[in-house]
Amino acid sequence: MHDTWTVFLREVTPVVREPLGLAFSMVQPLLFLFLFGPLLGGAGGFAGGQSPWQWFVPGILVMLCLFGPMMSGYTLLVELLGGSLERMLVSPLNRTAMLIGRTLKESAVLAVQAVLIVALAVPLGFEPHWLGALAGTALLTVFGVGLGALSFVLAMASQPDGELFYGVTQMLLFPLLLLSGVLLPLDHGPVWLQAAAAVNPVSYVAEAARALFAGSFTEAAVLHGASAAAAVALAGLVLGTRRMRRGAR
Repeated sequence: MHDTWTVFLREVTPVVREPLGLAFSMVQPLLFLFLFGPLLGGAGGFAGGQSPWQWFVPGILVMLCLFGPMMSGYTLLVELLGGSLERMLVSPLNRTAMLIGRTLKESAVLAVQAVLIVALAVPLGFEPHWLGALAGTALLTVFGVGLGALSFVLAMASQPDGELFYGVTQMLLFPLLLLSGVLLPLDHGPVWLQAAAAVNPVSYVAEAARALFAGSFTEAAVLHGASAAAAVALAGLVLGTRRMRRGAR
């Protein structure tokens, strides 16, 4: 626990000292929120005739998971290529704590971003169920932990030039986003598109987040989304811990 806290402080301190970096990482989700969201007012296909904002804002939070934790391995990759991680690996720090401390930092950043997005969306017409919003944020945090850990695994596997990290993340990022129904409903899409979305864990997390933010705790979508988020988190932590214990190489 002490080593985890030490690593967490090491990772989160630069974010606190330079909050502009946190704001910069939110530019793309905010553009979607303020420029794309209003266009959904005339769109149909939303479940139960609900407001587009009730449907769209949780999707934006899922987008934060993809653009934040999924790309978090970049910082680890910089340390790998620069040699600073090698110096940490020969220190007395527990190697599992090195991974968990980093993922906790990504979770904390994600939670802060989620609160800011919700606060900005309320004046636009978003009406969250506040207890459901806490549960939805917790769900997204678990999902972000898994994506962050998998991103670290990919970064460690991308030595010595890092090309694998950039190639895989860019190849996966937008298909996962577009096939999750984050931007537009997929209910009326072609069969092949719905089949592709059915094997995308992000789509289940997005539907669960929408249900939770609306206060619907008993919907089947919540169970499916929680299972998908837990599976991604478990896979990321197991693979990341094994890789970190073996060392960066």
